[in-house]
Amino acid sequence: MSERYPSGTVTTGRVGVERDRAVFEYALLRVVPCVERGECVNAGVIVYCQERAFLAARSSLDEGRLLALDEGVDLVGVRRALEAVEMMCRGGDEAGAAGRERPGQRFRWLTAPRSTIVRAGEIHGGLTEDPEAEVERLLDRLVR
Repeated sequence: MSERYPSGTVTTGRVGVERDRAVFEYALLRVVPCVERGECVNAGVIVYCQERAFLAARSSLDEGRLLALDEGVDLVGVRRALEAVEMMCRGGDEAGAAGRERPGQRFRWLTAPRSTIVRAGEIHGGLTEDPEAEVERLLDRLVR
């Protein structure tokens, strides 16, 4: 019996055998308040699953840890940057022109190397039955 996922898709393996798990990729969102020192605080996670057309980001900023690294950090700006990543992952008109791109294109753009205070770390992969639950699991394990 086939299982339908929230998007209405059924996942199948290469030989047509249905699978419960799908490949996903993720990257940590890191706040680097002082590039010269190289210190960072994990502040969120982006999860992308091509097979399920899933892209989401969640953040949880530990302001105390961040202020311990740089007491002059712009907390409002950091929060806005994290919210912008989440909005871009949701897509749609509120995310601007890029929000109308396919999830994979948005994931690649968000995880591209950049020199900003909020940046994505390395991309990692895995298998998951539920990409949405994976977002929360990774956030709990690597950020909170």
